[in-house]
Amino acid sequence: MSRHQEVRNLDYKDVLDDYDGYSEEEDELSPEDRALMTQGTITVQTALGVEAAKVSVAQIEESLWHYYYDTDKVVEYLIKKFINPPQKTAKPAPNPSSKYTFLKRIHIASAAPRDFSHLFKDLPWGNIPKDRETIFIPPLLPRMGLLGGSGSPPKMSKLQQLAAARKKKAEERAAQQKLEQTRTKMTQLSVEEQDRQKENAPSDGPFGKRLKTSESTAEGRKPLTTAEPGRSEPSSQSTPTALENSQHAKAATADSPKPTPEKAQPSAFAQVLFGPPLASPKRKLQDVFPLTYTDLSPSVLEAFSRPSPDDVVYAAQAKAGKKTAVTQTKKKGASSLDAVASDVKGLKIEDAPLPKSRNLDVLSEFERSKSKKAASFVVVGHVDAGKSTMMGRLLLDLNVVDQRTVDKLRQEATKIGKSSFALAWVLDQRTEERARGVTIDIATNRFETDKTVFTILDAPGHRDFIPNMIAGASQADFAILVIDAGTGAFESGLKGQTREHSLLIRSMGVSRVIVAINKLDTVGWSQERFDEIKNQVSGFLSATGFQQKNITFVPVSGLHGDNLVRKSPDPTASWYTGPSLVEELENSEPSARALAKPLRMTISEVFRTPQSPISISGRIDAGSLQAGDPLLIQPSGEKAYLKSLQVDEEPVEWAVAGQNAVLHLTNIDQVHVRVGDIICDPAKPIECLDTFTLKALAFDFLMPMQVDVHRGRLHAAGRIESMTALLDKVTGAVVKKKPKIAKPATVARVVVKLNSKVPLEAGQRVVLRSGGETVAAGLLE
Repeated sequence: MSRHQEVRNLDYKDVLDDYDGYSEEEDELSPEDRALMTQGTITVQTALGVEAAKVSVAQIEESLWHYYYDTDKVVEYLIKKFINPPQKTAKPAPNPSSKYTFLKRIHIASAAPRDFSHLFKDLPWGNIPKDRETIFIPPLLPRMGLLGGSGSPPKMSKLQQLAAARKKKAEERAAQQKLEQTRTKMTQLSVEEQDRQKENAPSDGPFGKRLKTSESTAEGRKPLTTAEPGRSEPSSQSTPTALENSQHAKAATADSPKPTPEKAQPSAFAQVLFGPPLASPKRKLQDVFPLTYTDLSPSVLEAFSRPSPDDVVYAAQAKAGKKTAVTQTKKKGASSLDAVASDVKGLKIEDAPLPKSRNLDVLSEFERSKSKKAASFVVVGHVDAGKSTMMGRLLLDLNVVDQRTVDKLRQEATKIGKSSFALAWVLDQRTEERARGVTIDIATNRFETDKTVFTILDAPGHRDFIPNMIAGASQADFAILVIDAGTGAFESGLKGQTREHSLLIRSMGVSRVIVAINKLDTVGWSQERFDEIKNQVSGFLSATGFQQKNITFVPVSGLHGDNLVRKSPDPTASWYTGPSLVEELENSEPSARALAKPLRMTISEVFRTPQSPISISGRIDAGSLQAGDPLLIQPSGEKAYLKSLQVDEEPVEWAVAGQNAVLHLTNIDQVHVRVGDIICDPAKPIECLDTFTLKALAFDFLMPMQVDVHRGRLHAAGRIESMTALLDKVTGAVVKKKPKIAKPATVARVVVKLNSKVPLEAGQRVVLRSGGETVAAGLLE
């Protein structure tokens, strides 16, 4: 039902009955007001005495309520209003006999003189003595005149007057000469008398009347031309008439030629554009005037017809390198569109890298090198299990971090009331992580032992940051699962992220796990507690898919460093005689490296460095590379060149699979490089897919639904389009075709459709999540 229908069906009577707003009962006085009203009424009646009979109790109460129980004001008001009211003066009745009474009053009032001095009798300025009256004196004019000079011309010396007189005479002489020249030019005009008469004759056009007025002034007009020989000067007495003038004009039109009008001198601007005027007055006017700067000499035109210096250089370079010479630009005439199109088609970008490569045999160089083994491990576990604190204490005991740095971090943590987080801040360096007290993104660090160079990947334990944990697990060779041994903490963690993290690291291909049972010092290093946790976790990990030979347990204290690098000095922990955590790490072998496969590297970070405006970091999953190699970025499909690279913060010439490297790229725009993209070999690129088939282990019920695909740092949205079969866990044989649903702990073959193409290939491990929960993980087929 719409809101308008609800309003239309509203019962207003029920609403008004339920309303507990204003009511008439609120007009009744409260007990305090009633007591004040009674006391005030008695006080007013006592003050009025005998006159109290003239007013009623209601009038007294109303006055008391109006004046807020002020009895003095009430008594004064009642006396003026009811007891002794002011007498109203009766107005005299107008005389109805007179019709103009009002006008007569006005006339009498205006006729009698009136004195208004009584209106100002109490003013202080009304009667001022004469000796105290102000006398206004006009201000004196300035003696030196106004600033800026007066209107009269300045006085000049005799020499200045003489110069001014000479200048004036020279101006008059120049004006006179100009007038004489004008008169001379006017007398040289060859204008016939008939033409002059024709000019004065009236015309038949619309201006006939206007031209006819010149007849009255024709007698007084001076002749503009000299008298011709054989013809006498016409006198004023023998002036021809208008008709005769018209006849003479018609007769002389055919005999005498028309005078050529004199042309004005060209301006300076016209002379610059078109040159000086010719001496001959009968120069034929041109319709087109060529500009002076286009009138070039033949030698200049010939210089531009030859090949340019750039064309000569290009031709020489092409001849030396046996390349196609650059087509010379035609100087004469515009080139056709076909020629331009053929020139564009002839352009070709060579595949040679911009930085020079040494073309090293990287695999041979790697075999000859005597470097330490490189391994990466991820630290996972439930939130607040002490993962970051344990790794910070490990770095402190291995002298990777000095005590001074830890003391400084402890002072900063104490200021915000988190002094116990000092060791965790060794890895958690982001401001948000330190403020919240939890790890948000993957924190990396490295340390070395006698045999191996380890890279720490400290993963977040909170469920909101599971995608970051997946990114860390995808780069690890083995894992450390941290478990809180505190009372109740282990049980809550086993129901939380401890179980999910175990499933994820196994799904990402991690087969070796070290279980660090942390905080055993809080339970007095109880061996019973250690055995209880060991038994439950062993059964759970075995069910997950880990082999018992690849699972080890170490009791540790991350805060005090017991059993991390050295054995615990606490006598209550003497029952443990196994290796320390570092010894267990050294005994772990990293996974096999795919050195002979094509280059594959997932971008973990994109940043800017002094070496290059675009630098990336990540773990090389397969293959090898060296400085100067061309690289292909997928899914953008853009090519880049490797300017230089670093491994373990040291500049190197090459890197192989399993190493965490920093690559400095060139010849690519930053918009084409993103976190989660794949660096691959341009000759053997990885394909970009939007549909793939996955052999997945279900953690929850699977059916056609919306999912998020995670592979390392890559996140892509999609959906399960169909489920083709259910498979046997051991043999992989088809158990059921086209199931509608897959139960947890079953293996199913599903088809996933992505919203966009992403770089994927067979054999890669991906994780499917939906609604913030991990629902499946498996291998691409």
